[in-house]
Amino acid sequence: MSKKLTDRRRNLLREIQHLADTAIFGTLSESYRTCGRAGCHCQGPGPKHGPHLHVSYRGDEGKTTGYYVPKAAEQTVREGVAAWQRLQQHLRKLAELNQARTLRQAREERSR
Repeated sequence: MSKKLTDRRRNLLREIQHLADTAIFGTLSESYRTCGRAGCHCQGPGPKHGPHLHVSYRGDEGKTTGYYVPKAAEQTVREGVAAWQRLQQHLRKLAELNQARTLRQAREERSR
């Protein structure tokens, strides 16, 4: 494997390790709701309460599930979900490099 590809692979692995420390699996969604208090501003056409942050993901048995994110954890969860997305992109790149390396090795062995 060329030095350039080896360095690229090493950098990807380092970044994957960093992202794995903070990654949170799921997709974020925000919702706005009305409450049950009569006369509250949310009951009319005006603004609703929110945003309320939720993380949803597909569970082990294929069902979509999720959880509410408290305000105190909102920034950390947002960063974690973004890290998860970057982690997936980096893993795809790593898999492509692994594929290229494997095919190159097979061609070299066949030509011997």
